[in-house]
Amino acid sequence: MNRRLIVVRPVCELQGRTQRMWSVLDPVLNKIEKEGTEIVLAEKVSQLDDITLGGERVLFAICLNDAGINMEYYRLLEGFRKHPGCMKGSVGGIIVDGSSELYTKALARRMAFSANNAGCTFPGKPLVEATGSLGNFHVLSKIRGVEPIEVYSQQTEALVRKILGFEIPSEDRRLNVLALHASQRRTSNTLLLWDKVRRGLEERADITEISLRDGAVTDCIGCKYEDCLHFGENGRCFYGGIITERVYPAILDADVLIMICPNYNDAVSANFTAFINRLTALFRAHDFSSKRIYALVVSGYSGGDIVSEQIIGALNFNKSFILPDRFAMNETANDPKSILSIPDIDEKARAFADRIR
Repeated sequence: MNRRLIVVRPVCELQGRTQRMWSVLDPVLNKIEKEGTEIVLAEKVSQLDDITLGGERVLFAICLNDAGINMEYYRLLEGFRKHPGCMKGSVGGIIVDGSSELYTKALARRMAFSANNAGCTFPGKPLVEATGSLGNFHVLSKIRGVEPIEVYSQQTEALVRKILGFEIPSEDRRLNVLALHASQRRTSNTLLLWDKVRRGLEERADITEISLRDGAVTDCIGCKYEDCLHFGENGRCFYGGIITERVYPAILDADVLIMICPNYNDAVSANFTAFINRLTALFRAHDFSSKRIYALVVSGYSGGDIVSEQIIGALNFNKSFILPDRFAMNETANDPKSILSIPDIDEKARAFADRIR
């Protein structure tokens, strides 16, 4: 286990709001410190000038005021965006404590996206969020027979230990790569970009490419938990189709999942949404925490960051895929084949393939 943890706690202007998070986090840090881990605290961005975040284990602990805001958090995002690579080789996790039922997850996704672009890797399920009522801990509270605040504490300690114990994957063997898309080759800039990335991968990876357009992709409509678990244990889903026949087996075999996602109305496409929802059955019965997620996101106008953050929330926060350093390649291309005229696009695609390898 690593023996140093940097805890970045952006100072909250409303001091009364910090008490709950500190009452949970401080005992966990004291316990970890007694076991031999050095704890470094930073509450202002200016304090980070003397701390190198690259190659470190970092916990972001963000408390929101009554409006769901933390101004120092935004200064932290500014620092990440101004200094690409400042977190290269680091491993991170996030705690967000809010005063209402809103804003916690959206803020965490934006934090993960910005820190990841700066080089930070996040293990699967790197977020502990505490809504104002702690209602998001209700199910675990019933299962474990403890109060929601105790679940909060348990989840926090588990996250800290995960950050300290996580090792960034480094495989010398050939990778099994699954690439999913739902586009038409005749018009898709995103598939043209994927073709360039694929050429950089083929020598060191076995690649399975599946089009979600090849068959009807029925969305999940919410089977009972027991039914979903039963089908997932057998690598199936009640609704069958291409998801269970081709995608499920490929997911289980894959080391790497690449989402080839054009930006449709600032969201992933309907077929991708259905795929993510249907993945729940398989996730209930299988561990995805050693698999990595990457994304190619091409927007006609803007908003690639929104799509990338959706993927982070769905597959890293929710389904436990590892979010590796700079997981998403975001480009803007509107007219057919205009992706080919982006300056240095071949070099960018090659660099992205190198990161995957």
